Amino acid sequence: MPIFARPSAVLSLALLAIGSVSLATGARAEPQRTALVQSPQAIAQPSQAMAQPLQAVPTEATRSAPAARPAIPGRALARLPRLAGLITQGQAIRIVAFGSSSTEGSGASSPSTTYPAQLQRDLAARLGAMGSVHSSVTVLNRGKGGDDSEAMARRLERDVLADKPDLVIWQTGSNDPMSGVSVERFAELTRAGILAMRATGADVVLMDQQWCKKLSTTDGAEAYGAALHAIATELNVPVIRRNAMMRAWAAQGLLSPTQMIGPDGLHMTDAGYDRLARAATAQLLANAGLPQDASTQN
Repeated sequence: MPIFARPSAVLSLALLAIGSVSLATGARAEPQRTALVQSPQAIAQPSQAMAQPLQAVPTEATRSAPAARPAIPGRALARLPRLAGLITQGQAIRIVAFGSSSTEGSGASSPSTTYPAQLQRDLAARLGAMGSVHSSVTVLNRGKGGDDSEAMARRLERDVLADKPDLVIWQTGSNDPMSGVSVERFAELTRAGILAMRATGADVVLMDQQWCKKLSTTDGAEAYGAALHAIATELNVPVIRRNAMMRAWAAQGLLSPTQMIGPDGLHMTDAGYDRLARAATAQLLANAGLPQDASTQN
């Protein structure tokens, strides 16, 4: 049933997230779950990599690219205690990739080249290389093209909470400026959604907007990215900084804007999803406090 389609339901959801973990009563029997719940007040550790300023995109790389904007400042590296515990214990990891068309895979040539599918392969391979032979990885694709925060709120319980994930990667904020959801409402629903996910014991990671022509020409779109980062800072949630990473890829000559984004000016390509999955793998390991090597860098 709808989780928080009306303002009154948002209040109920937030109270549930703060005062109860009853949503987890149907979860798999895992005695470590309660001990690994991430607190919004957890002390974050510094990350030099995330605090590094982005280089400006070279002129030759921006002939077909949207105008640049100031990067959102870096911040301390939030942690993923549940993911870290499962990897250390060699237990199976269940991830839900929640979001809109970028998660569903619009622009990808096949389901196997979407970012969730590639993330499952990349993360499993990396854990295998680390010797975590029992840490199998399942990534469930719960993306739906066109969804804004209102639509995702209505299916949060069915498509996310019911799957009892250990980790949720929530890609959001791209459709709201185009569908008319206010920044305030977006922030309200995003905050309530994070609290509901955490109430089950799951770790949460946010993913911000893609860097693309369509969003750069939509009035006010940047405010949604800023709101997402503000909530992430408030609740100590890691963010996959897709917008900043895409700018850096162009600046470093790794992918041009037209190689990352398809002809529609909005959706990522196979090459873009591939690099996004590798970047997500690297960040999940970093947020879990685990070592990385050059093969996981984006």
